[in-house]
Amino acid sequence: MGTLDGKIALITGAGQGIGRGVALALAREGAAVAVTGRTESKLVDTVEEIRALGGDAEPIVCDISDLDQVTATVQRTVDRFGGIDVLVLNASLNPLGPLLGLKPSLMDKAYRTGPLAALHAMQLVHPVMKARGGGSIVTMVTSAAVRWDTSGYGGYASVKEALRSLTRTAASEWGVDGIRVNAVAPHALSPGLKWWTETNPEEAAEFVKSIPLRRIGDPEQDIGRAVAWIVSDEARYLTGATVPLDGGQARWS
Repeated sequence: MGTLDGKIALITGAGQGIGRGVALALAREGAAVAVTGRTESKLVDTVEEIRALGGDAEPIVCDISDLDQVTATVQRTVDRFGGIDVLVLNASLNPLGPLLGLKPSLMDKAYRTGPLAALHAMQLVHPVMKARGGGSIVTMVTSAAVRWDTSGYGGYASVKEALRSLTRTAASEWGVDGIRVNAVAPHALSPGLKWWTETNPEEAAEFVKSIPLRRIGDPEQDIGRAVAWIVSDEARYLTGATVPLDGGQARWS
C-alpha cells in the first residue's frame, strides 16, 4: 500500500528534471499522474516509466504560458481520471542575468509562465479539490532570493517570490476547504543545472562546497520523495510553508 493510493496528481513540467522525479515518486506511492509539459516525446518517456512500475499515467501536452491550454489540461485530467487531489506546479521560465540586461519581453513571459499560470491553475483546481474533500498543492520556488549575493538572480527570484506569496495566501484562504498549499525550494540535478555545472566546472565546484551535504539533490530520490510526503496525509498539518530541499545551503528567515 502506498501513501497516495487512490490519489490523482497533475504535474507541470514533468517530462524531465524535477517534474519527472516528482511524477515517478508520486506514482511509486500509488498516485495516478497527469504528466504535462511542452515536449510530447519527453512526456511519453515519463509515462512509460510510470506504467512500467505498474502505475497509471497520461501524457498531456501543455504550454503553461497559454492559459487556455492550462484550462484544457485541468479539464482533460478530470475527464481522464475523475478528479484532481494533487497539483504540483513545477514548469516555469527562469530569467537569469543582471537587471540591466533583463528585457521586458522576457520578464513578461516569465511572469506569465510563473505566478500567472500558477494562479490560473490553482483557481481551476480549487473547486475540484473542494468537491473531493480537500487536496494538496505544491509550488516550486527558489532559494535565489535569500542568497548571500543575489546578483544575476534578481529576475528569477522576483518571479519565484511572487509565486511564494500566492502560495502562502492560498494556504490561508483555502485551508477551510481542506486544501493545503506549500512551496518547495529545491536544488536538483535538472538538465539546466547539469548544463551549468558542465559549462562552469570551477564555479560549480564552489557551489557544491557551499552545500553542507556536499552534493546536489537527485530529482526523484531527494526532491520527488519529499514532495510525495508533503502531499500525503502524513503531512496533513503542514500548509503555508516553504520547504527548503537544498542540502542546507540557504538560510531562510
